[in-house]
Amino acid sequence: MMTKREEIMRIFPDSLKPRWEHALLQVDKLQEIRLAIGQPVRIMTAGAEKFLSDKGLSDYCNQDIWCITEREINEILQNVCRHSLYAFENEIRQGFLTVPGGHRIGVAGQVVLSGDGSIRNITHIRFMNIRISHEVIGAADEVMNFLYQDTSFLNTLIIAPPGCGKTTLLRDIVRQVSDGNPYAGGKQVGVVDERSEIAGSFMGIPQNNVGMRTDVLDACPKIQGMMLLMRSMAPAVVAVDEIGNYEDMKALSRILKCGSSVLATVHGNSMEDIYKFMHMDKDDRDNSRAYRPEMIFDRYIFLEKRSGMCKVSDVLDKQGHRLKKQEFSDRQICA
Repeated sequence: MMTKREEIMRIFPDSLKPRWEHALLQVDKLQEIRLAIGQPVRIMTAGAEKFLSDKGLSDYCNQDIWCITEREINEILQNVCRHSLYAFENEIRQGFLTVPGGHRIGVAGQVVLSGDGSIRNITHIRFMNIRISHEVIGAADEVMNFLYQDTSFLNTLIIAPPGCGKTTLLRDIVRQVSDGNPYAGGKQVGVVDERSEIAGSFMGIPQNNVGMRTDVLDACPKIQGMMLLMRSMAPAVVAVDEIGNYEDMKALSRILKCGSSVLATVHGNSMEDIYKFMHMDKDDRDNSRAYRPEMIFDRYIFLEKRSGMCKVSDVLDKQGHRLKKQEFSDRQICA
């Protein structure tokens, strides 16, 4: 099995590998590598942005900083695509490539549209965002006891601003529900991994540990994927990342009617944010009542970032009452 450092090194062609030695000295803190033609190479670590030069990492953008060239970006792209861009055309059209280890490479450039206005391809790729996958096994340990009634998994929504560990926590909950945990035996889980971030699949094989009883639909739109899983894989729990509108809520409601539980995440800081994102009036209790959060979810987990660390801040029940009996520990969900 490759180390994380070896996984990341494989992204780059042999001619560029020596440049990355300094960047990977603290690989566990590495979050993103930002590349743009003619611009400094930026290394995003936990709570800091650094610049890369032949001498190492610098806090400042000075004359020694490496500015990446068009040729170098093309070499990286060709290396990731195994010198066959055509074979990866579908992934490029989605705006990202997933590589072994579950690391995801976002791409941007010139968009080519089809006659119906859909994206046919992205060419002249000039920008890359290499997002480093970090699994935190056990990230969900201190919330699992809130997520069951007897041995039934309760419908759960994870709420946090961007970059606070929603996907990391969801992934570990999926793993523990699938494999079994101190509160219940393992259950069949279906994951709709629209952005290939939960399982981090490469060629259809999950690179992250999502459990032995988990089926994954990779790079599939959420609503279509949820219905497909219900028809084909009979999951006891369906998990999706980043719901964000009324149609998503309707799809989750249909899952419940089919007898499965749901696990999801959403951007936000409060319950008020959820109603805003779903385009619902919180005070109008008759507005789309069947699809309101309290009609779908039994548990709400809130995350926050403290001292540069992503941590659990609160767990609420269906009515919005706090469930935790004591302060959560400083256990880190992700860097």
